[in-house]
Amino acid sequence: MPRDTLEGRRMNGAKILLKALQEQGVEVVFGYPGGAVLPIYDEIFKQNQVRHILVRHEQGAVHAAEGYARSTGKVGVVLVTSGPGATNAVTGLTDALMDSVPVVCLTGQVPTHLIGNDAFQEADTVGITRPCTKHNYLVKDANKLAKIVHEAFYVARSGRPGPVVVDLPKDVVMEIGAYSTAPRGIKRQQHKTYRPAHSPDPASIEAAVDLMINADKPLFYTGGGVINAGPAAANTLRQLVKETGFPITSTLMGLGSYPASGKNWLGMVGMHGTYESNWAMHDCDVMINIGARFDDRVTGNLKHFSPNSHKIHVDIDSSSVNKNVIVDVPIIGDAGVALSAILKLWKERKAQRKAPSKTKALKAWWMDIEKWKSRDCLAFRQGKKTIKPQYAIQRLFELTKKRKTFITTEVGQHQMWAAQFYRFDKPNRWMTSGGLGTMGYGLPAAIGVQLGNPDGLVIDIAGEASILMNIQELSTAVQYRLPVKLFIINNQYMGMVRQWQELLHGGRYSESYTDSLPDFVKLADAYGMAGLRVTDPAKVDDTIKEMMAIDGPVIVDVCVDQKENCFPMIPSGAPHNEMLLGPDDDANRTVSEEGMVLV
Repeated sequence: MPRDTLEGRRMNGAKILLKALQEQGVEVVFGYPGGAVLPIYDEIFKQNQVRHILVRHEQGAVHAAEGYARSTGKVGVVLVTSGPGATNAVTGLTDALMDSVPVVCLTGQVPTHLIGNDAFQEADTVGITRPCTKHNYLVKDANKLAKIVHEAFYVARSGRPGPVVVDLPKDVVMEIGAYSTAPRGIKRQQHKTYRPAHSPDPASIEAAVDLMINADKPLFYTGGGVINAGPAAANTLRQLVKETGFPITSTLMGLGSYPASGKNWLGMVGMHGTYESNWAMHDCDVMINIGARFDDRVTGNLKHFSPNSHKIHVDIDSSSVNKNVIVDVPIIGDAGVALSAILKLWKERKAQRKAPSKTKALKAWWMDIEKWKSRDCLAFRQGKKTIKPQYAIQRLFELTKKRKTFITTEVGQHQMWAAQFYRFDKPNRWMTSGGLGTMGYGLPAAIGVQLGNPDGLVIDIAGEASILMNIQELSTAVQYRLPVKLFIINNQYMGMVRQWQELLHGGRYSESYTDSLPDFVKLADAYGMAGLRVTDPAKVDDTIKEMMAIDGPVIVDVCVDQKENCFPMIPSGAPHNEMLLGPDDDANRTVSEEGMVLV
């Protein structure tokens, strides 16, 4: 039905909700029914435009919506019931807030006259979710429902993206109200209170280019903000790197914004980043931060972070600027718009950069970087008997890189190895839990990615401990015939916990050994899907090829070296240029008491 014929039409709140979702272009909703939302599910049953995906846990619903949103650039949508339905979604909402993922979560609520009476399945959803959402609403009038839903989508996707909750009392979704169509064009951008910065101040752009023109040791430091700004922003970043000839590194969340195969790429920065990227961050004289937060896993000890650099910080969220690190040139605005402005001005002033002294300085800077690269910090030794986790992921990359491949992960050592050894050349192909570090993220996120990209090869690189957090979502994958692949790096430990216990607590592995693991091949069979296991390094390639050939969901149990640690590694609390490069460093380095607190 055309939107102009909807305006003012009277219908029940549940139908208003569905019409608003349709008008917002929603194709998929991830949810789980319950008493408070049954009227909404009744309306879902009556229409075919919005597809509902039944998850097995509400946390999984939000992670699936995150995967869908991050891989497609659309807003992910969740529908859960009141009380435990809403509280189960809190972890996913916090994850989305930390990683700036646009999600609208529709929560059922008891009737308005029962709110505050400790009614069955009542919870203060607005109060509980206030700290873990960008904004939230309690709808009390069906006549205002459509307008609130449209506003929720605007808030979720505008500025720094994030999750928004719309709490829906059961009487409101049953009562009759008038429909309001979504604002369009200029009206959409003229919200009365929320108008996030989009175009940066030209004076800030000029100040940034001044620093870049005069830099001897420049470095681009990029983050998830580039990905959130869209594919055009990543393309502009690539042009800018080519024009300047500057080296570039990225946070965990920014992988793929610049191709890992690019000649200026130094690898990931941070706690498990490369030797060359962390040293370049430390020694640079001009740091151009595009859409990253200066978080603790990148900076290490703030007192020693990049002590001699002038810092430029582009961020759409003004509250992130000067929060952790004081910068010289703040640029508030969309990363893509800022990159385009910087590129334009750079081209106009490029001749100034061709002075012999600047050309010589940049060449000397690259010579320093090449020396750091020569340390080959990601080197490992693959023997003939036991599979090294690095090797398994390296071979996975080589055998899937020509496909339209999307990678999700759980959280732990396998996540860091995936970031190090799966080399991303495109944005929106890498979905991981960065800020919150949520075990159980990867499988439901893979389901969301697969629904958003039905022609893609979607692989969850998992750990045997993390995968058990939301293993029930295998049932969702099977029900909807989603061919997601689980590539489990199985070392029978909570690997990152074990690594820290080895480093900080004298090898006392308290409760980190995951005894009584399921047989993952038999588990796959129980769910009606394929299960494979590989223990021999010589058979890794064949197993990956077999996994890819199966038209359906697959679990691959990759049995790896149980004692392998993830290097390089900045000990928590240490300066970001003091890295452990392997077990030998580990034996001779102590971690401060302050560092132990920060783990």
